[in-house]
Amino acid sequence: MKILLVSPSVDPNEKTNKQMMMPQLALIILQGLTPKEHQVVTVDEEAEDINLEHDCDIVGISFMTSNASRAYWLAQEFKNRGKTVVLGGVHPTLLPDEALPYGDSVVIGEAEGVWAELLEDYKNGHLKKIYHNPRPDLSRYVPKDFSKITKRSLFALVPIVTSRGCPYHCDFCCVTDLFGKEIRHIPVDNIVRDIKESGRKNFMFLDDNIIGHPSYAKELFAALKPLKISWVGQSSISLLVKDDELLKLAAGSGCKGLFVGLESVKEAQMSSLRKSFNSLQGLENALKKMRKSGIFVHASMIFGFDEDTKEVFDDTVKFLIENKVHTVSFNVLTPYPGTKTFQKMKGEGRLLTDDWKYYDHSTVVYQPKNMSPYELMVGKIRSRKKFYRAWSILRRLLGNFRHPVIYMAMNWGHIKAVKVEEKRLAVVKKDIYDKPK
Repeated sequence: MKILLVSPSVDPNEKTNKQMMMPQLALIILQGLTPKEHQVVTVDEEAEDINLEHDCDIVGISFMTSNASRAYWLAQEFKNRGKTVVLGGVHPTLLPDEALPYGDSVVIGEAEGVWAELLEDYKNGHLKKIYHNPRPDLSRYVPKDFSKITKRSLFALVPIVTSRGCPYHCDFCCVTDLFGKEIRHIPVDNIVRDIKESGRKNFMFLDDNIIGHPSYAKELFAALKPLKISWVGQSSISLLVKDDELLKLAAGSGCKGLFVGLESVKEAQMSSLRKSFNSLQGLENALKKMRKSGIFVHASMIFGFDEDTKEVFDDTVKFLIENKVHTVSFNVLTPYPGTKTFQKMKGEGRLLTDDWKYYDHSTVVYQPKNMSPYELMVGKIRSRKKFYRAWSILRRLLGNFRHPVIYMAMNWGHIKAVKVEEKRLAVVKKDIYDKPK
């Protein structure tokens, strides 16, 4: 059987800036789960165009909320051409009833434990509408073909995942709904095998919190050290800086940078987000300790909480510059379906659109408490522009001399992205904010 696996773009006419692209893993895992007797072709639409006339029997489309509209369009086009369409990923998991009319089958949650069964059912003419294994076995090794990664990101980072699940269940996050509260791990030996068989030296761990289980993280970092690789990942900054052994092992294993969810620098908001640091002083000390370790910090900030006023933009940028944060993602609160935030805002009648392409971290799709949607979006863009101005980059470089090439490349990528955001603001204003209520 011939299988086409697709990761859609949000808009095929506006591809993501190369410097800002995240490596994909879902299609690679699906390909590895596919029995060898089948032929598999993968297409990441951000990197290459999709041929709607592709010769195949099954089309598998994996997507999130922001590219759901494009995914549904592709699904319909392939069905019109007589293909069997299977939908999976974050959005179909959260809204399977919405997704099912667009495909022949929907995979809820993780593909391990159901993909081979689905293919066998198709071959026997008994394809089910829904496939779901809430707790698949992650100990089985899944072979992975990383050969296409060179086309996907500036540093050709190979994506690796070591765990699933998150115990925190933040109001604005759907990870717990996707993978459960318990952190489940892939055996360290399997991670090492992936790294060795890839033949690469630069990796990105896609875990929501790579140090969520400290004993596993220490075992992992010890196993990575002899491989002499470089890697970046995502973690809780509080746990890392409170455990000197863990921080030392991370740096020694090749960790060059970590994505950390700071979210807010307002102390009242920090407390409500259940952060371990409830004071700015504690956060400042943590950032300083990270710089001394040689690990750069890419911070994620969120604007648009109900407590945020217009002062939040300047206050946030000032804090980040003064603490010489390497790079920052400036986001607006996005009420993704399946989250408590979505249910709250829907119940209060605050959602402005149900067009999923705008649910992207960058577009304000709800009515904020203390400013207009347009003011929030403009404030976010101006914050990003101010943080990435030349004088800010040079000032922060004083605390980031260990990785000057990476530092300048990532900052340059954000400068280019600001221009894209400014252009898009006019479109969003016309499509959402200026429409008659």
